[in-house]
Amino acid sequence: MHLTKHTDYALRVLIFLAQRGELSTIRDIAELHDISHNHLMKIVVKLAKLGYVESVRGNGGGIRLAREPGSIVLGEVVRGTEETLKVVECLDPEYDGGCRLLAGCALKGILRGANRAFLEHLDRYTLQDLIPRAGRAVVRFSKRAGGTLTQ
Repeated sequence: MHLTKHTDYALRVLIFLAQRGELSTIRDIAELHDISHNHLMKIVVKLAKLGYVESVRGNGGGIRLAREPGSIVLGEVVRGTEETLKVVECLDPEYDGGCRLLAGCALKGILRGANRAFLEHLDRYTLQDLIPRAGRAVVRFSKRAGGTLTQ
């Protein structure tokens, strides 16, 4: 399974907002992760449509989580942000062929099961599981010379 950058960045936004626990700006997140502000804006709009974030307009506005971190299931986020979750094209119900093995292919069922197991595993975790707890190290990122992030 390969997640797109869109989903990767969406997860980064949610983690940032959950750790921060207060209004933040897209610019803050874009600068931290060295992501295009415009690209991140599109991701935040998608997260808002899915009900994960909300924006506050006006002076001192920004974005924040729209729900408690414990109610944001990682598998749901991935399903909502990935354009397709098909590991190979033949898993797409609209696939019309081209594979000579299609009729008797056992691989299709195996890959479908692997895909389902991947998402079921993510469904066991929420955004709350990604937030550092007391006694657990907090990961802090900072910019280093050259624009790379250090831990």
